[in-house]
Amino acid sequence: MGMDLRTCRVLVTPTTFGMQDPSLRSRLEQAVGEVRYSPVKRPLTAPELTRLVKGIDGWIAGLDEIDASVVAAADRLKVIARYGVGFDRVDVAAATRRGIVVANTPGANSAAVAELTIGLMLALGRRICPSNQAVRSGQWPRISGVGLMRKTVGLVGFGSIGRETARRLAVFGCRVLVADPYVSPEAVSDCGAGSVPLDQLLPASDFVCLHAAVTPATAGMVNDSFLHKMKPGAFLVNTARGELIDETALRQSLESGRLAGAALDCFQKEPPESDHPLLQLPQVIATPHTGAHTDEAVNAMGRMALDACLAVLREERPAHVVNPDVYTGVNVQ
Repeated sequence: MGMDLRTCRVLVTPTTFGMQDPSLRSRLEQAVGEVRYSPVKRPLTAPELTRLVKGIDGWIAGLDEIDASVVAAADRLKVIARYGVGFDRVDVAAATRRGIVVANTPGANSAAVAELTIGLMLALGRRICPSNQAVRSGQWPRISGVGLMRKTVGLVGFGSIGRETARRLAVFGCRVLVADPYVSPEAVSDCGAGSVPLDQLLPASDFVCLHAAVTPATAGMVNDSFLHKMKPGAFLVNTARGELIDETALRQSLESGRLAGAALDCFQKEPPESDHPLLQLPQVIATPHTGAHTDEAVNAMGRMALDACLAVLREERPAHVVNPDVYTGVNVQ
């Protein structure tokens, strides 16, 4: 049977929810008793969230800081439906201990993030941003760039976004290498790429693109050692998570000229301060964590997160559960 949804209160914190498809908001508002939307147009901090989650039954969440203090303050919460695939900013263990289902939307934004990855590669290689700025300032310079044809592209991580990126790069005539210890060589070759250890990928790649999840093993993986193994003059693209990069090490590598440039859709702290050292470098392109924000991707994430939230409130199991232990009674430490 499930509970009466008209008694439920739902919190929605992604500011793009229903932006492209207003029917998502109306569907949610008609299904439950009350919907509360984020008061600001950015991911919320833990202190902000602890004031918002009390009395909330369901939550459609964005890139918010959902730590143990937030989970502890959520006295009625039954579901956190992540609007996107990553859940590194959710204390999943704390949620599981409280019996809160954590769901996500895998595959919804894969094509969108892959498209941005390639767009950033083109922008870096062909120096599109400085060319645009030069023409607007009255100049008409001869700017030589780096093309993608016959270049080697290294993908670090090969989930659904990495696969979508590899398929698109094949059309550009790129040689694609993949480093992901959790994916079989056969799955990599099916996408027209080759599976190699990271230590072989880095010195061979003209472009290195990050598509890894943030885990204890990958946090800060782009450090001095990683960067020194990269091919001199290579480019780095990050459309995954800012926590993957030691930003001081990256700045030093760019300032020294070892790397030719970097394109960053995410930072350790978002939004970064306007005086962030990386933002002062002309060879850095920065975008505001916009990889998933296309019309198709936003609609797909919205539908999947909404379906997951309502399913749990109806005491049904959603399609994509991050913490299946919540259904088995396993004690998560």
